[in-house]
Amino acid sequence: MNPAPSELPGVEVSVDDVMYMPSLDAPAERPFPFVYFITIRNLSKITVTIKARKWVVKQQNGEIMVVEGDGVVGQFPRLEPGGEFTYNSCHTISQDSEATGAYFAEGDDQRQYFVRIPAFLMELPQWA
Repeated sequence: MNPAPSELPGVEVSVDDVMYMPSLDAPAERPFPFVYFITIRNLSKITVTIKARKWVVKQQNGEIMVVEGDGVVGQFPRLEPGGEFTYNSCHTISQDSEATGAYFAEGDDQRQYFVRIPAFLMELPQWA
């Protein structure tokens, strides 16, 4: 049995921007798309590879959506000490929401780690 992942000090995640993008496709039940921009920085002493992610999106009405998957935007970024990976993706929502989550990584030391994604808000503009 593999031990539970531990938090990896020195790997930091920043949410660089969040934008409402009404021109993007979205399903009828969640018609409001938001694009978010994230940077993952490895300030630790070991090389890590991001293997998976888990998002928890809590809508204003209390409904929770959990999104899990392999890698990040179809990639498995390998971050050497001092390295960083920047990307953007999107969430679709039906009302104001808050997103948070974690990345799951494997270190070159063969240990499993997680890195928290700071919470961010997706608030519909008054004109939406």
